[in-house]
Amino acid sequence: MLISRAYATQTMAAPAAAETPTPMEAFVWNMGMVGVLVVLFYVLLIRPQQRRFKEHAEMLSGLQKGDRVITGGGLIGTIDKITEGSDEVVVDLGGGMKVTALRATLQGRDDGKLKPANDVKKA
Repeated sequence: MLISRAYATQTMAAPAAAETPTPMEAFVWNMGMVGVLVVLFYVLLIRPQQRRFKEHAEMLSGLQKGDRVITGGGLIGTIDKITEGSDEVVVDLGGGMKVTALRATLQGRDDGKLKPANDVKKA
């Protein structure tokens, strides 16, 4: 056989009682790991998302008529009409086209660096 008789007859010593944790110690370690995971989720996921929501809400409350904005669909226009207390704003897309959009769908202010993809420079 593959195992010699000397190893087969030798008994393995039982691990010491101090090496195996008690059920309470194991529970505390497991709950500690769950606590660490909860803290990591909060720090890495929840807190940055709350910060983005706060910045977006501040941007929406600071909008004024004439501000260039980007809608959720990627349209760039200027605010033509904004009413305090209302969730709707009228956005002028240019060429006489005006659309009504919800404030929450406005993604941000245009910083002037963006240009619509279909604009053609006229000579």
